[in-house]
Amino acid sequence: MSLHGSFLSVEQFQCSICLDVFTNPSSTPCGHSFCMVCISRYWDGCKLCQCPLCKRTFQKRPDLQINRTLREITDQFKSMKGGGEGGREKRGGKGGGGNAGVSDDFFYEVKKLPRPPPKRPSTPTPPSQSDTIPTSLQPITTALASSVPNPSPISSLASELQTGHTPNVVSRPSGRRRFTLSGAESMRSLSVCDVHHRGIMIYCRTDRVCICPDCETEDHQGHDTVAVETQWMENKAQLSVSQQEVQELIRQRVRKIEETRMSVAELQLAVEQKTAGSVRLFSALVSAIERSQAELLEVMEINRRAAQHQANATIRQLELEVEELRRRESLLNKLAQSDDHIHCVKTFPVLSSPPPTNDWSGVSVNSDLGMSTVCRSLAALVDRFQEDLKKITEKGFPAPGLEPSPVRTQPRMKRVQEYALDVTLDSSTAHPRLMLSEDMKSVRCGERHRLLPDNPERFDRVVCVLGREAISSGRHYWEVEVGGKTDWDLGVSKQSVNRKGKIEYTPGNGYWFLSLRDKSKYAFRSEPSTDVHLNLRPHKIGIFVDFEKGQVSFYNVDAKIHIYTFNDTFTECIVPFFSPCTNKSGKNDVPLVITPVNMTE
Repeated sequence: MSLHGSFLSVEQFQCSICLDVFTNPSSTPCGHSFCMVCISRYWDGCKLCQCPLCKRTFQKRPDLQINRTLREITDQFKSMKGGGEGGREKRGGKGGGGNAGVSDDFFYEVKKLPRPPPKRPSTPTPPSQSDTIPTSLQPITTALASSVPNPSPISSLASELQTGHTPNVVSRPSGRRRFTLSGAESMRSLSVCDVHHRGIMIYCRTDRVCICPDCETEDHQGHDTVAVETQWMENKAQLSVSQQEVQELIRQRVRKIEETRMSVAELQLAVEQKTAGSVRLFSALVSAIERSQAELLEVMEINRRAAQHQANATIRQLELEVEELRRRESLLNKLAQSDDHIHCVKTFPVLSSPPPTNDWSGVSVNSDLGMSTVCRSLAALVDRFQEDLKKITEKGFPAPGLEPSPVRTQPRMKRVQEYALDVTLDSSTAHPRLMLSEDMKSVRCGERHRLLPDNPERFDRVVCVLGREAISSGRHYWEVEVGGKTDWDLGVSKQSVNRKGKIEYTPGNGYWFLSLRDKSKYAFRSEPSTDVHLNLRPHKIGIFVDFEKGQVSFYNVDAKIHIYTFNDTFTECIVPFFSPCTNKSGKNDVPLVITPVNMTE
């Protein structure tokens, strides 16, 4: 049979379910082939699986696998089909319909035969007796013939390939280069030129591109061109050097990764050691300060007692002198009233001379305890320490040669001050025992209830008061002075909270605040309550609210330390919440004071 008389029809590569060219073809035990997805969906939900063509029933659903040989032939057919039709249209041949053959381009590319000149009669030329088919094509032709449902045209193609004579090496018409046929593997890996629809077999060193023979003739004449296989063999010789270079780069980076990890581990260890050391240092410093304070108080008490003793002795002596002077004054008064002139004349010289007394003009009690020098020295040390600490907290400890860390190095206190809110107290919500200042900036608890209107906004059981400023969006910050108090509650609450009767002050009921009880017991009113231990007793509390994130944070303002953050979801307006608690018979009489936010710190 003639090569030009053989045609591959689309029907041989069609799935009978989707009526399209095979995609991942799979063959059933009865020998019919379908798309893997099509036959799987066809059998889904079926109790008995049947072949869609021959209706053979399988008691157990077959475990299908992709027919790789048929898939490779189908993929090659798809590429040859597109190229062949385009080539015929350009050369004035017959247009490619649904059943148009692709045998010409298929065999020219697979066997590397020279193409006939355009517009020649399509009468095929039988192959010469010296041509031989490579043995590597025989398995493909056999598989092609056995994998398609209707094998008659494929059998003709296989027969022709097995009986034809094709040389292993075919010269190009120009005679410049010889190309070899690498068998079935070359047919599978052969790429097709998008312009000329021919196999890409040449590498142009001048333009550094892979091209087909027609591209070389039209666009790359005079360029340095070689076969792709030849170029690859040259590149392959350099491959080991490139691999060694890449491997060395990998080794360097792996070493750097290990070094970095070890450095991080060492840093973690150093941080733990320094943390423990700093805790010990500050504890020792606090102990030393407390001891020094005790010693200083003791010295001042001793000095006070000595000065008191000296003052008492001086006062006693002065009292004796005053007593003597008053006695003499009494005698002089009697002498002035006496009618005995002789007695007066004799006595007056004795009474008129001043009694022996001390000169008290240079005597005084010294109130200067000598504290000025100590206080100045301590203040200078504290200022220098805070300056060094500020530099560290703002700049951190940057590592040389590394990218800047996205982790915040500045303390958050520096940032929240930008959201300062001018908070005032709402007198209409205050419990009757609470005493508010005229500027509505401070509140303390009195001894007795005042006669106030029992409006719905007022708390009647718990001594607390709300702020006027309702928060419905954004970020806000305010500070409250709590120094000297033994008990207090600070935070925020929903604007719609119940004000009457007994109330559970928990986040579930719309309250988020920090509490102090008995001078040292700090707790967060969560569910259940969460105790917290603070090494430094705060004198001023900062409250920061981020409405969108649902966060309420508390800070020790003086120490610039974050204490705690509530995370929740705010569904309505919230307001500042204050409770000075009861005055504990005067022990907790100090007020809560809303102070201005210092923007310069």
